[in-house]
Amino acid sequence: MALSPLDIHNKEFSSKFRGYDEDEVNEFLEQIMKDYENVLEENKELKNSLKQTKEQISHFNSIEDTLQKSILVAQEAAEDVRRNSMKESKLIIREAEKNADRIVHEALSRARKISVEIEDLKKQSKVFRTRFKMLIEAQLDLIQSDDWDKLLEYEINAERLEAVADEEL
Repeated sequence: MALSPLDIHNKEFSSKFRGYDEDEVNEFLEQIMKDYENVLEENKELKNSLKQTKEQISHFNSIEDTLQKSILVAQEAAEDVRRNSMKESKLIIREAEKNADRIVHEALSRARKISVEIEDLKKQSKVFRTRFKMLIEAQLDLIQSDDWDKLLEYEINAERLEAVADEEL
C-alpha cells in the first residue's frame, strides 16, 4: 500500500544510541512529505487529464465511427444514384432507338406510298395524254373533213323554204 503524506508526517522512528539528528530527519521528512504531496497531486491531475483524454478519444472515436458510417451511406447512395442513372440512361437510349426506328419506318413507309402515288399519277397522266391526244386528233380530223367545205358551199334559198313550209301546212 502506498504511503500518504500524512503517513510520512506521522512516522515515528525509534531512537538509538548515537542516532541521526532528529531535526535534520524531520526537515528531510518534511521535504519528502511536500514532494510526495506534489507527486500525488500531479498524479491526480494526470489521472484526471488521462480520464478526460480517454473520454475525448472515446467521443472522437464515436464521431469517427459515425463519419465512417455516414461516408459508407453516402458512397452507397452515390452508387445507387449512379446505377439508377445508368439504368435510366439505358432506358432513354432504348426508347430513343425505338422512336428513331419507328420514325424511320414511318418515313420509309410514307416514301413508298408517295412513290406508288407518283407512279400512279404518271400512269394516269400517260392515259390522260393519250386520250387527250386521241380527242384532239379526232377533232382535227373533224375539222379537216370535207363536210365543212360542203356546208359552206350549200346555199339555202329562203323563198323556197317558205314555199315548202306553206305547202306542208
